[in-house]
Amino acid sequence: MHDLIIRRANLPDGRSGVDIAVTGGRITAIEAGIGGAGGEEIDADGCLVSPPFIDPHFHMDATLSLGLPRLNRSGTLLEGIALWGELKPLLTHQAVIERALRYCDLAVTQGLLAIRTHVDICDDRLLAVEALIEVRERVKPVIDLQLVAFPQDGYYRDPASVANLDRAIDLGVDVVGGIPHFERTMADGTASVAALCRIAAERGLPIDLHCDESDDPHSRHIETLAAETVRHGLQGRSVGSHCTSMHSMDNYYASKLIPLIAEAGVHVIPNPLINITLQGRHDSYPKRRGMTRVPELMAAGVNVAFGQDCMMDPWYSMGSADMLEVAHMAVHVGQMTSLDAVRRCFDAVTVNSAKAMGLDGYGLAVGCHADLVVLQARDPIEAVRMKATRLLVLRRGRVVARTPRKLAELFVEGRPAVVDGASYAPPLEG
Repeated sequence: MHDLIIRRANLPDGRSGVDIAVTGGRITAIEAGIGGAGGEEIDADGCLVSPPFIDPHFHMDATLSLGLPRLNRSGTLLEGIALWGELKPLLTHQAVIERALRYCDLAVTQGLLAIRTHVDICDDRLLAVEALIEVRERVKPVIDLQLVAFPQDGYYRDPASVANLDRAIDLGVDVVGGIPHFERTMADGTASVAALCRIAAERGLPIDLHCDESDDPHSRHIETLAAETVRHGLQGRSVGSHCTSMHSMDNYYASKLIPLIAEAGVHVIPNPLINITLQGRHDSYPKRRGMTRVPELMAAGVNVAFGQDCMMDPWYSMGSADMLEVAHMAVHVGQMTSLDAVRRCFDAVTVNSAKAMGLDGYGLAVGCHADLVVLQARDPIEAVRMKATRLLVLRRGRVVARTPRKLAELFVEGRPAVVDGASYAPPLEG
């Protein structure tokens, strides 16, 4: 007797019409025609069942603060940082918690069940750190939340950051963060990467640096991160986020850099929605796209995971907690329109992101946590194309969110009365 059986599911790896059995919050069988009955049964009816979506790069302390205390009129990264500096003294513990919890509610309905959020430590109160530690505990039943100690104003540039980062780690943050390209000099940025990698190694923590979020092709801190990752034995626990300067680098240097990243086992996290809106702001025409070299990194064997980065905050006035929207944008800006490339973009918001975050028990295999999303789509390509409705979201085998199937009524004589846009096109092969 299983606690739950999901019948007639399609899986991301191409298997179709299989059943998924769950007992004790874990997947106990995946095969066609599982016998017996479940305490509960769900008929997927040919819909795609996927492990949950993962956001490996977000700023939850700032989310839903759009317009406080004013709007970002230029739309630039630097005005966003300045605006956040104006907002920080006005933050309250309860307001940060309330906005974060509202965001997490939305995330769950979108099948987003694991998030890594950077938390600014350049406030001696460490108010946001303490607030999000509380949020982490409150959302634990439905979301795996990781906190990154992030010196937004620079590890060395801000006079309190060195001490505050240690304090934040002592309070219980999960990951060491940094922003080397925002230091006063290139040399200070390089020194900050070395210091932060040393701290991560000594503390036994992962490291996740905002690396080279710039149009400057000479911003090359990802190279230093790769070297320091090897020096300190952080392979597999090291992340370079953004890496947008790589979009502006010459091909010869990139051909040297990408193999170094792969050799060091550094994960790379582009943020397609934000990278293409903040970068290239100083260009007239032609305008640079801003997103890093995703196809080339993937081809070299680098684990590339997509983040959402922001939602309705000083840097980005839009957002929806929808990681399929993130993947959809990556397909377009990265010109990743082949069927295999679209599948890789789906992986970049699921399995690749779970790997970058080091999540245990994630996946769609026997023994994994029964954290699952039933999508109104037949396969990952259709899911990305349609930004598919999340019909059911399950956490440890329990339904935690449900959205009605999206169907449109059509009032045209001689045509179908109902159109299901998610299954409008024929199945694609190849």
